[in-house]
Amino acid sequence: MSMPRRASKKEDEFQAAVRVIRTAVENLEKKAVDPAVSAAAAALSKLGASKGGEARAKSLTSKRRSEIAKKAAIARWQRR
Repeated sequence: MSMPRRASKKEDEFQAAVRVIRTAVENLEKKAVDPAVSAAAAALSKLGASKGGEARAKSLTSKRRSEIAKKAAIARWQRR
């Protein structure tokens, strides 16, 4: 004689849908940022990014750029 089976505690489609919607709404609420702060941060980032990229390009030798490119290619191929 076998033991009786317990009721499954898996969520049904409706419960899963409610969970997904709640998670999505919570994520939207967390991402709410003041537009003025966001605009100021974007402007500051744009200034630094343009200067930093040019400075790095000038400082790297062609040999070092090649090493970086090879390392990046290996990393991309390892993910496959």
